[in-house]
Amino acid sequence: MGLSVSDVQRFEGARARLEAIAYRMLGSASEAEDAVQETFLRWQAADVGRIEVPEAWLTKVLTNICLNTLTSARARREAYVGAWLPEPLLAGDPMLGPADTAEQRESVSYAVLVLMERLSPAERAVYVLREAFDYPHREIAAILDVTEAASQQLLHRARKHVADGRTRTEVDEAAARRIVEEFLAAATSGRTEPLVRLLTQDAVAVGDGGGKIPARTKAFEGALAVATFLRGLFKPAPAKRAHVGGVPGIYATTANGDPAIVAVVDGRVVAVGCLEVTAEGIAAVRNQVNPDKLARATALWAAGGFGGTPLYTL
Repeated sequence: MGLSVSDVQRFEGARARLEAIAYRMLGSASEAEDAVQETFLRWQAADVGRIEVPEAWLTKVLTNICLNTLTSARARREAYVGAWLPEPLLAGDPMLGPADTAEQRESVSYAVLVLMERLSPAERAVYVLREAFDYPHREIAAILDVTEAASQQLLHRARKHVADGRTRTEVDEAAARRIVEEFLAAATSGRTEPLVRLLTQDAVAVGDGGGKIPARTKAFEGALAVATFLRGLFKPAPAKRAHVGGVPGIYATTANGDPAIVAVVDGRVVAVGCLEVTAEGIAAVRNQVNPDKLARATALWAAGGFGGTPLYTL
């Protein structure tokens, strides 16, 4: 059964919300796009005239597609080369979704996306729908085919798993730039002491190269170990330039609402480093260098007016 123009428009009106839900559920922009496209195909095949609440129907279909994707993703990530990190979204990416409340901003932060990998698919679905999109438990229960009590219990468990004892510090764009500038000044000083002062004692650093770009499999732990690693990471070297195909320019922006360092070669984003900032200092540096997870960032970089003079070149 073909869709009318108004049916297509109704779906397109919901697309941004669906993509934002799917990204939070999956931690991957490309998988989120696939999930939304599959939802459209099911909308196209449905008897749309008999669907009483299209937005609820679309959310239920999308959520179930994401649950299936998460279940299969667990097996794929067990075979993944090195550490698996989410796909970062640069400032201005519409897939970041709503950011009106602290809960909405928190749910898409890079640190929380990493922590959500601890959750079961059902816990993750409830957490995203409740925390980021304020769905009542009655509607979440209908989407997941569980009781309201079960939905509440899933949220309780999800919140417990996501909480890691730290309070994330929210920063605006200007503050994020200052943090990145201070971080880069310390990282390029050639000494570990300035970096150690910026880091928490239990800071971690980890990278995702996907087996395509060299990245340490195990995270560095502790301020001194992280500082030593970062000092070497920001030291220019021909081998590094060979891996990325040129001389990277280093820029300051935000990714998933957090301060971020972006390395760009000839307009191509080759790395995004997300800084987790707490009241005690920088608690984590997570580097995404897998080129498969940087294509969207590159497209946004080209279209979004980023750039200017880099803060540093490697």
